[in-house]
Amino acid sequence: MNETLIFVATVAASSATLALSGASMAQDLPQRGAEMTRADAEARAAAHFARMDANDDGVLDEADREARARARFDRMDTDNDGMLSFAETQAARDTMQERRAERRAQAGERDGHRGQRMARRGGGMRGMMMNRADTDNDGTITEAEFTSAALDRFERADANNDGTVTSEERRQQMRERRAERRQNRG
Repeated sequence: MNETLIFVATVAASSATLALSGASMAQDLPQRGAEMTRADAEARAAAHFARMDANDDGVLDEADREARARARFDRMDTDNDGMLSFAETQAARDTMQERRAERRAQAGERDGHRGQRMARRGGGMRGMMMNRADTDNDGTITEAEFTSAALDRFERADANNDGTVTSEERRQQMRERRAERRQNRG
């Protein structure tokens, strides 16, 4: 029974980890309709990297993922017994859903289905973006690699190369990426 409970708690914590890390990344996106300059993109990348670098060693690696997962587990383990009860996982889930609803209300998101799909897939796009950022394939991502990847995405979106990405440029880039993914699927 205890092994089953620990397994279920681990799965719940992992699911919450993926959903919350996705939520963290979503908060870094510009407000709907807002323009973003290259300097804004660079500043956001630096702030996001700093939040993700849990041990402040200047690289994103397995140690950071483990530290963030441990911190999330500790926040969920409200009675500090080293295990997550059903009630603790439900409370964490309820809190996450409330925060998500608040963010959607603030952002004016229509129905939120995209975020649910991303959570079910384990944040596939996020993982793919992180893999692309690791340009030297050493299993870690330095701040320079992280910022470079963010600026590459910015430059691809800045269709007229004026140093600012408008909401229309952002929408056009999303349409192009969607068409490319459809084509790659077969």
